[in-house]
Amino acid sequence: MNAARVILGAIVIVAAVAGVFLWYTAERAFYEEVAFQPGAEIRLVPLVGDQPEAIVVNGIEGIDADSSPIKFRACFTTPLTLAMLTETYRTYEGAEPLVAPRGFDCFDAEAIGRALETGEALAFLSEPEIHPGVDRVVAVFGDGRAYAWHQLNGSLGD
Repeated sequence: MNAARVILGAIVIVAAVAGVFLWYTAERAFYEEVAFQPGAEIRLVPLVGDQPEAIVVNGIEGIDADSSPIKFRACFTTPLTLAMLTETYRTYEGAEPLVAPRGFDCFDAEAIGRALETGEALAFLSEPEIHPGVDRVVAVFGDGRAYAWHQLNGSLGD
């Protein structure tokens, strides 16, 4: 009976340690703050031409990780209106924001996704092929709140 309790206790401890390790690697490990280049923090692809252009942004913060090309997330504001943006820059069909780690709480993927579905926010192509098979996407709300993330684009044949 004592041996069974020791074995059961060891299994519980190992499972708890493994769970904490898994949570840490998913939520905290590898992520670093992004150092944005002043004046070129966020770029969008214009309707005419293929070279992304910097847009005006304020209060930008972002995270990224070298462990995956789709871990990038950013939050910021822009004074540019949705009308001006749609007349100047390429929209992005099929935008689906990815969930950010809990510690980066300015980025709510579910709320951004709902806003994109309802038209409260619009998505734009920021950087095509920022990594092979990955685009940077920017979603902008009518009040100027904006969010960026990396998304698989299907060019590698999934």
